[in-house]
Formats: sequence, structure tokens, C-alpha cells
Amino acid sequence: MKTIKRMMDHMYWADERILESLEDCETKNKDLLKLVRHVAVAERVWLSRLQGKGSAEYTLWEETDDLTAIRTMFEENAEEYRVYIEGLEESELDEIIDYMNQSGVPFRTSVRDILLQVLLHGQYHRGQINRILRSESAEPAQVDYITFARL
Repeated sequence: MKTIKRMMDHMYWADERILESLEDCETKNKDLLKLVRHVAVAERVWLSRLQGKGSAEYTLWEETDDLTAIRTMFEENAEEYRVYIEGLEESELDEIIDYMNQSGVPFRTSVRDILLQVLLHGQYHRGQINRILRSESAEPAQVDYITFARL
């Protein structure tokens, strides 16, 4: 449980670093903003599933130019994940969650694997976001775990 909590803390930190980089460069790149929004919405979708709620209301890939709304979603996600994780016992990590994906296909996955999906999915896309920032001659965000661990 300690490792998952630490990794979640890294996710909140890395999401914030990415947002700061995007705000600093004042990007209007629609593909980049769509990707950042996707990360925030995916975090929300998985959280809804963990909470036993549906996720059909969320659209994973949608264009936006509103970085403020994306920031708000990340902040709300972080707060709700903190509450969820604090209420989670080690023994609950292997509980199975029944849910449907965005296409309505049913799945069963452990809490542990869902949390790992959230963590790894975000890090994958943060790498893509940094690549796009670099291609626009903007400063990419340093989001490596080791950088976070050294703080």
C-alpha cells in the first residue's frame, strides 16, 4: 500500500508539472490539449469505476482549448483519489471491480490493477505531451519518478 500511495503522490506531482509547462508556453495546439484532457478524463473514468459508479458520461477523446477546465479536473481528481486511497485497506487491493468500458463491454479487474493502469497510463501520455512540447520548442516538464523522489 505504501508503494501505491507514493506512486499516486508522484502522479499528482507530475500532472501539476505538466500543467505548469503548458501554462508557461501558452500553447494553442489542439492535439496537445486533447491529449492532456484525455489523461485527466481517464483518471476520472477509472476513479468512477473504483467508486462503483458508471463512466458512460465521460468522453475520453474530445477537443478543447480550455486549459483552466483541464486543471480543475486534475485538481478534483487528485482530491478524490486522495480520499479514496486513504480509505483503502491493503486487503482491498485485490478486490475485483465489475465495470463496463466506454463502449459498454463488461470487465472485471482488481483494484490494484486499476490503480496501476491509472499510474502507468498517465506516465505514458506525459511522455507524449513532453515530446510535443519539445517539437514546439517549449520546455518539457521533468516528470521522472526519481526527480520526484529526490524532493
